[in-house]
Amino acid sequence: MRYLAESFILGALRRGRSVEQFLGPCGSAERPGVRYVEVRAVNCRFEVYLHAVEDVGSEGFLDLGEFPPFDPDDEAGEFGRLLGMAEDPLAALVVAEERTGAVRRCWVNENVVQDEYGDFVRAGRPSGVSVDGRPWPDVRDFA
Repeated sequence: MRYLAESFILGALRRGRSVEQFLGPCGSAERPGVRYVEVRAVNCRFEVYLHAVEDVGSEGFLDLGEFPPFDPDDEAGEFGRLLGMAEDPLAALVVAEERTGAVRRCWVNENVVQDEYGDFVRAGRPSGVSVDGRPWPDVRDFA
């Protein structure tokens, strides 16, 4: 099973591991991008980052961490945009979900977001809904 139960999400964060969620496409047909959210444990707190990268992948190249930032003029964009912090892992998930539209049942371990992106690519990069039928969050809500 790819998706983590809430207890496994919280356990991973408490052990210092990140969790991530693929949020789907952004940009335009002329300049496509994709977004994902990460909750990261840092010095006894939890930080929430939104990553927006150019959609330059293929079935043979899925490493979102290697994709160029969607906004090359945003120096912080290379590492993601910090959306918030929390002292508690559950509170950090709530921040991520409120700020990005992430869904509690769709968090994955660090680097598994590449598999989510791979499903997106193999499905033909659907713009309206995810491979499993969830609507993508509206990018404009989180600009």
